[in-house]
Amino acid sequence: MSSPSRSRLYPLQLQALLALPLLVLPLVLAPSGAWAAPATEAEMNLYTRIAAVNVCIARGAGVPFDRAVGIAGETIAQVILGQHEGVIAQVGAKPLGLEDLRKGSINSAVLGAAEICPKEVPADVMAKVQDALKQPPAAKPTAAPTAKPTPNK
Repeated sequence: MSSPSRSRLYPLQLQALLALPLLVLPLVLAPSGAWAAPATEAEMNLYTRIAAVNVCIARGAGVPFDRAVGIAGETIAQVILGQHEGVIAQVGAKPLGLEDLRKGSINSAVLGAAEICPKEVPADVMAKVQDALKQPPAAKPTAAPTAKPTPNK
């Protein structure tokens, strides 16, 4: 048998690279107990940027938008839960549950992707993001329009 062509290896290598964070996530998210502090604004900005870049990379690799956003959002939600026990300084002292963290993280991933790689964001989602950003600050919704993650098959 001949070895697989180089063009066939890249998608597999890229998929492995995208899956790597999921494999090390349990190690990174080990409970930090007494050291846990609320996620600062700077940390949340970093997490949003990471999620957005992940969406852009995944989209460039052909991953459907909903799935890319869902994976990026889940990753960030798990980081906030594991490293900060679900507490975000900008939101308050009360820990957020995993579902709230997921929703917020997915929203952040969508907004970040709209900024970093708008061509990778579907037109209907981009229109919703632009509409949300045009609203006056007091009238802005607490959550940006989200893409619903597709269930794993």
